[in-house]
Amino acid sequence: MTARKVVARRAAAGIAATSILALTLAGCTGSNENEGATDADGRPIVKVLVVQNTNQVPMTEMAWTKQVQDDCGCTIQWESVDDTAWGQQKNPTLASGDLADISIRAFSPTDAAQYPGVFEDLAPHLAAMPNVQAFFDQKPDARRLVETPEGEVFVLPSSRGKAFSGSGQHMMINKAWLDELGLDVPTTWDELTKVLEAFKTKDPNGNGKADEIPFNIRALETGGFGWYSPMLLLNSTGIVTQFNKGPSGSGIYVHDGTVGNYLVTDEFRSVVTYLHDLMAEGLVPKDAMTKDSSAYYNDQLGDGKTARTGLIFGWSLDDFGDLADQYVAMPAPAADDSMSPDDVVWDGSDNEFENNKLAVSANAQNKDAVWKVVDSLYSETVSAQQLYGSIPDFVTDDGDHQYTVKPEALADPNKYPTLTDRLAGWIPDEVTFAGAKDSEALREVDDVYTDQYDNYDPVLDKMPDYVRLSAEDETTVANNNTAVLNFALQKTSEWIMKGGIDEQWDDYVAQLEAAGLDQNVEIWQKAYDQYTADAK
Repeated sequence: MTARKVVARRAAAGIAATSILALTLAGCTGSNENEGATDADGRPIVKVLVVQNTNQVPMTEMAWTKQVQDDCGCTIQWESVDDTAWGQQKNPTLASGDLADISIRAFSPTDAAQYPGVFEDLAPHLAAMPNVQAFFDQKPDARRLVETPEGEVFVLPSSRGKAFSGSGQHMMINKAWLDELGLDVPTTWDELTKVLEAFKTKDPNGNGKADEIPFNIRALETGGFGWYSPMLLLNSTGIVTQFNKGPSGSGIYVHDGTVGNYLVTDEFRSVVTYLHDLMAEGLVPKDAMTKDSSAYYNDQLGDGKTARTGLIFGWSLDDFGDLADQYVAMPAPAADDSMSPDDVVWDGSDNEFENNKLAVSANAQNKDAVWKVVDSLYSETVSAQQLYGSIPDFVTDDGDHQYTVKPEALADPNKYPTLTDRLAGWIPDEVTFAGAKDSEALREVDDVYTDQYDNYDPVLDKMPDYVRLSAEDETTVANNNTAVLNFALQKTSEWIMKGGIDEQWDDYVAQLEAAGLDQNVEIWQKAYDQYTADAK
């Protein structure tokens, strides 16, 4: 997910799926499926499938693709498919084994594990892709994201650069309201409650109406705890969440090298109790657990002039639209007044790397050209253009690893001339982008949590993104989670709205354990121990 304007994100999510568009850069003779197919000039043909967002222009309108074609000395046949269509086509494509030579943002290491023999092992070919080799050398965690225990690499990761290091989850409060009321940013739950009470009763937006929403929380998701979940308050208790991705959404957490499930902890119980207390006092909307997402987001935008919302969890200050300058990010408040600030943490998700960016078909022909295409994609200049747009139209190369993003690069949120976070590439640490509003917006809110990130060990106290389950264990965990989460989410929502957690807690824990919660913890502990043995 990128730091786009909130309206753009929601508009893009609602656009209907489009059909596949076969986009050819140059003519060819014969079928691309033929072995060693070449174009009329004898250049090898490489077929590249790209899973795109519907708000991105077609690949052939991205001028940087010409540089990739020149680098490989080949003709590239680009094929675009949107997310919805690909969701329907992915499994049949895997089952058939009829893949494009190169697929971008189409497959993950889990797919490779479930469909052995479909993907090319890229590890033996790294010498032919020096940019990828340099990526792995400088960012060993990136390689861990995709490498099997046997040292195979079937899918390459990507990196948007260190500017995107950090969580996509942030706690943001209306500083203008605090100032109006003479209040400080709260540092404990007790202080937060008093602030929210003042937001409700003292007309901080000054319009003479009791229309303020002190704390706007999202309804729980149906598949687990994820983006902007109110369960981010677990960080106030010392449990590190990772809600961008991974098993944290199903309750898995790590503390001092031991895997657990927070769904049955006293910390989870205290968060649910606190949220219920806030709702009972009218400090959280009564309909929060049933409110439509569009209505929830509209509350943050208000009418663009008068703010209605005091506190939210979100991506960046852009979530507030024209009201953004009223808000600031705030560190997690301690759950208890007696807690040391050193015991309070923040969400351990990371936006720098993703593990599902580029795969090569085991049946691909013209392999030498394929390696050249991949290496070009992972070069600095092509990676920069994948992220922000072609040089010189949307980005200028200022030399010495410095680039400037022109305003027009991200001007139209419904027509991005770039792959943004879907790039199959690598932004090295020495690269900087002036005018990169998305990373600047992320840094503005995420840097607030620097001290709380330092309060835990990145391996001993959270599940590293590179820890993966075997195909068999993945199936077991998924089956268990169906029963675990169906019950846990229903009870959590009910308790936030109606209370009753203390009376029902023991039966709740027993039912989750009977549904396979403990088995899932054991499976994740086994995988954690296997993948972190050399990193602890």
